[in-house]
Amino acid sequence: QVQLVESGGGLVQPGGSLRLACAASGFSFSTATMSWYRQAPGKQRELVASISRGGTTNYADSVKGRSAISRDNATSTVYLQMNSMKLEDTAVYYCKASVFPNYYWGQGTQVTVSS
Repeated sequence: QVQLVESGGGLVQPGGSLRLACAASGFSFSTATMSWYRQAPGKQRELVASISRGGTTNYADSVKGRSAISRDNATSTVYLQMNSMKLEDTAVYYCKASVFPNYYWGQGTQVTVSS
């Protein structure tokens, strides 16, 4: 069965850094587009970053320049490095795999930015 397991979330101070990881299994990871989404309380789920099977990356304007998505096909893991974190980064972060015509979601990991 398909599994996407996020880890690395937690409490971080404003200006701090966090590295999220998503361990994938049960599908062809190397051919999938992988993405990170986040959902803050009272808000819609939004795309944070994505990386194609060829390594092309895209970022939301809100995190551009201070975040980096990467993938390791050998371990079927996608990462999200976030630096210079802000209070508004507080959200549940979800890993998403897109393998046309299907897509899969992880369970999410809480990220809280607070002083």
